[in-house]
Amino acid sequence: MSKEEFPHEKDLDQKQKVTPDEAKEAEKKAKDTKPQEKQNDSQLEVLKAKVAELADASKTLEDKYLRSEAEIQNMQARYTKERAQLIKYESQSLAKDVLPAMDNLERALAVKADDEASKQLKKGVQMTLDSLVKAMKDHGIVEIEAEGQKFDPNVHQAVQTVAAKDDSQKDQVVQVLQKGYQYKDRTLRPAMVVVAQ
Repeated sequence: MSKEEFPHEKDLDQKQKVTPDEAKEAEKKAKDTKPQEKQNDSQLEVLKAKVAELADASKTLEDKYLRSEAEIQNMQARYTKERAQLIKYESQSLAKDVLPAMDNLERALAVKADDEASKQLKKGVQMTLDSLVKAMKDHGIVEIEAEGQKFDPNVHQAVQTVAAKDDSQKDQVVQVLQKGYQYKDRTLRPAMVVVAQ
């Protein structure tokens, strides 16, 4: 078999023959690529460090964002709750201001009326008091049950004590000196009472 029969071998022989100039050139290229590879490696390390730094900064910003978002949601929930409380108890201050007027009307009704004019006046005072009591009930303001009830420091204010007639009367309210009122679930004014001990 001759080389002509296998033309690819001929090409291989030609490719394997390297001139001295080509060898020097290849050696020079190899020397030139080593510093370039080192430079590329150092740039790669710098870039990796920057990526890590940016990832940390991104995590920090994301954490701050999430905390801020949570704080905003908490503030909104707190505002909504406070607003609901204000709406729920909006009539409270007005009711507190009206209670002394109701007390005065009740005192006026306690006075004895003998003549016709005072009876008519008393009737007018009663009508006024009744309309005030109805308006208060319509807005959730009710009188605190006191007389004959067991003393409750949440709704009663003991201003005096008396000796109990028997054991069943102990810690019970025996007299109401001033009516107390409750607005929804809040005590507007505790009832001033005398308690048996």
